[in-house]
Amino acid sequence: MAFEQPPLTRKERANNVKKRDYCTKYGDQARKVLETLLDKYADEGVTNMESMDILKVKPLTDYGSPLEIINQFGSKAQYMEAVRGLEYELYKTGA
Repeated sequence: MAFEQPPLTRKERANNVKKRDYCTKYGDQARKVLETLLDKYADEGVTNMESMDILKVKPLTDYGSPLEIINQFGSKAQYMEAVRGLEYELYKTGA
């Protein structure tokens, strides 16, 4: 938490990540998955993005099975790296 700064809402955090274009370094489908994770975080407060179970709920299921989604990133390790990066970006201080 930054000193003398009001805490950001989930929606503000998600919008800041979108403004920093974190997701643009991924392919189209992978980018859509990450943006959907951001939206779920902003709307519902998803607390564990690293859980594979999140890939089994709407609207993420629109992108395919968990395996198909992971393959959009290249591998499970690359998917996890992207999600951890997304989490880092959500809580990064400053712009």
